Amino acid sequence: MEEDVLLSELGARIRMIRLTKSMTQSQLALNCNFEKSSMSKIESGQVNLSYITLYRISKGLNIPIRELLPAE
Repeated sequence: MEEDVLLSELGARIRMIRLTKSMTQSQLALNCNFEKSSMSKIESGQVNLSYITLYRISKGLNIPIRELLPAE
């Protein structure tokens, strides 16, 4: 799989989980100490995320980090 597809899928997964928790991008960004524009780029697959960023998002969503990654 190409990297851009992987990043798009990860961003879509973050967005789906955020929406199931009835959170806005602004709320999640605040929980993660990110700018809203950064969260928008993450959800649209424009950013190659570091482990620390994934960790902060998982904590902001109150989920284990493994829930952000696809099952193989």
